[in-house]
Amino acid sequence: MLADPRSTIVLADISAAEFAPAAARYPERVVNVGIREQLMIGVAGGLALTGQRPIVHSYAPFLIERAYEQIKLDLDHQGVAAVLVGIGGSYDRAAAGRTHLAPADVALLDTLDGRTVHVPGHPDEVRPLLRAVVRGTGPAYLRLSTRSNAAAYPQSGDLRVVRDAGPGAPLLVAVGPVLDAALDAVADRPVTVAFTHRPRPFDTGGLRALAGDEVILVEPYLAGTSTRVVAEALSDRPHRLLALGVGRAELRRYGGPEDHDRWHGLDAAGLRRSVDAFLAPA
Repeated sequence: MLADPRSTIVLADISAAEFAPAAARYPERVVNVGIREQLMIGVAGGLALTGQRPIVHSYAPFLIERAYEQIKLDLDHQGVAAVLVGIGGSYDRAAAGRTHLAPADVALLDTLDGRTVHVPGHPDEVRPLLRAVVRGTGPAYLRLSTRSNAAAYPQSGDLRVVRDAGPGAPLLVAVGPVLDAALDAVADRPVTVAFTHRPRPFDTGGLRALAGDEVILVEPYLAGTSTRVVAEALSDRPHRLLALGVGRAELRRYGGPEDHDRWHGLDAAGLRRSVDAFLAPA
């Protein structure tokens, strides 16, 4: 990415060692501000005002939640853009405690307008997505996770049907790395499953083409984050919507990512229970 003279990487100590080779090669375009996440965004805003395309990287809670005011003022209010690259997903580093959990990051960015959000479901999707957003001009967030589906779908972020149950079947939309669990959950049910790694802008045209009376939304972050988008896209149609994701209750537990999947009902068994209850005859 640094071969593009517009790009500068801005860090706040996280991953500095991994970027050491790049810093040695491009010493003026890898900036580490230390453990100062708000300053990290402020520096990115200043670089963007000079015509640079800053790439800002840290753990999601430090990058999005801790520095949200600077994203709002130093980037959006100034009319400039940066590429934000967050790691940790919702609870990849659950063993590190609540400071490293950020299930509300996409919902928080959704309060700002015009942002592209990519949530890759496989490592092979990351490189082409990163290249695309760095070459672009608008604000973008690339949400990385250690969680992964078995297969990659690096094509465009429009809804991609990975299991077709035929006309009129309930539609399940899986975002990023929850696809495999969702497929397992409805393996013996007549449910169409579609995948996207780009929840913003959401493929509302694809949704309208695929959706029938019942829509199930499975996201790897705060449950209901995309409810508004889906409801608006289908506002002229009678429909029922089930939104699944990370719950709002404070668990006050550590454990690992698999434990949190289970606690939030995002493993295959938990998703199956929720889908069965939703689709059960009245």
